[in-house]
Amino acid sequence: MTEAEPGIVAIVDNDHAVRDSIRFLLEAMGYTVETFASAGEFLKANLQRFACLILDHLMPRMTGLELADRLRAYGSAIPILLITGSPSPTISARAADLGIYRVLEKPFDDKDLLDFVNTHRS
Repeated sequence: MTEAEPGIVAIVDNDHAVRDSIRFLLEAMGYTVETFASAGEFLKANLQRFACLILDHLMPRMTGLELADRLRAYGSAIPILLITGSPSPTISARAADLGIYRVLEKPFDDKDLLDFVNTHRS
């Protein structure tokens, strides 16, 4: 695998307003962002271009954890921040099993999101 380009942050969320809000925040902070409305749409992209992934859990057809599981099965170690409106110990435990050590509850604090991106964008 090649190195990801610094600063390219992928956002996968089926909620247009959430995608736009996160994209606006990150672009205002100088980050390059690409957004995707579904896990399937994201999987069609060149995954090696992304430095990190902000991923919604509850989406139709494929949940965020199912997408993370598929990425790990492909051998991807992309850092993932999982966001969810319905956090639970089960979701957090499964996320940790997949190497996702940060799960944020919606609505989340912008600082927590920015801390994740700052840590993993390069």
